[in-house]
Amino acid sequence: MSKDYYKILGVEKNASSDEIKKAFKKLAMQHHPDRPGGDEKKFKEINEAFQVVGDASKRAKYDQFGSDFEQQGGWSGAGGSWEDILNSFRQQGGGGFSNFDFGGGVGDIFGDLFGGGQSRGGHGRRAKGRDIQVDVEIGFKEAAFGVEKELSLRKQSACDVCNGSGSEPGSKMDKCGTCHGQGQVVQQQRTFMGTMQTVATCPTCQGRGEHPSKKCKHCGGDGILAKNVNINVKIPAGIDDGQSIRLSGYGEVAPRGAGAGDLYVQVHIRLQKTFHREGFDVYTESEINFTQAVLGDKIEVETIDGNIKVVVPEGTESGQLIRLKGHGITHIDKNIRGDHYIKIKIRVPKKLSREARKKLEDLKKDL
Repeated sequence: MSKDYYKILGVEKNASSDEIKKAFKKLAMQHHPDRPGGDEKKFKEINEAFQVVGDASKRAKYDQFGSDFEQQGGWSGAGGSWEDILNSFRQQGGGGFSNFDFGGGVGDIFGDLFGGGQSRGGHGRRAKGRDIQVDVEIGFKEAAFGVEKELSLRKQSACDVCNGSGSEPGSKMDKCGTCHGQGQVVQQQRTFMGTMQTVATCPTCQGRGEHPSKKCKHCGGDGILAKNVNINVKIPAGIDDGQSIRLSGYGEVAPRGAGAGDLYVQVHIRLQKTFHREGFDVYTESEINFTQAVLGDKIEVETIDGNIKVVVPEGTESGQLIRLKGHGITHIDKNIRGDHYIKIKIRVPKKLSREARKKLEDLKKDL
């Protein structure tokens, strides 16, 4: 049965070449197998459709004979296995699907899809430094009210002598001979769609367009050195166990003046017996005796704000919750607090004096 390639791409039969490319790019990004929720079967179908209607000569044959036009001698297929096609797609630009530009316009479809592209500043894209993740442990009350912690770590940082430029102080910067100061070079790449021309970051100057005439002696021209650094991080009130804080630009610095990565601080809250957290509410347990439950009483309860006197109403049952409004955890994005709930447990004595037993027997008759 003949396939409707126009329908697969979601375009009309009289769609222009640019409209077809635009539709293919959108669908390819949506269904690529390397993307969460991607569909390899659907992506293969989209690719097959584009290889035909995206090519003027094949499109003409398809319009005349339908998708079986290869049997008429018009098309020999993509060549290679589907795994080869996927591998080719993933290998372009050194990063596969992660190199797709979701925020820009259509532009050159092949430059966008295969990780080339041209930066808006006229120079090639420069990779930032490596992101770092560290773990920090805090107490329950520190999580409730927020705290500032000093972290000590060793990471790649900018050279103190050349300030990360890689150039010996006092020396000049020379224009890069590979890219002639552009920071990017044109490359020819063979893909399953044929030979494509892409623009990539210059491998010599790493996108700067220049290089030091004399390398810094302290760092060898890399502009970075491994250092021990101390970083203060403010942990906000209300943070929960396992949540992370991102400090932009506090990761490792990339060589030769490129930007720094980010630092991710993952917070772990120490377990303790007194308090239990559910969302922004705090739960504790308090034991009372049978008489307190029946007659009511005032008891002292530990909260994250300190000890508080709480009224236990008459006729309180075991498992009943008493609410202390506003004594819970601060909402991390709001200036309000959750509540503290006290779960009452009635303590039943295992041994009774003769006098106490008699009083309870008399009480039993009255209840």
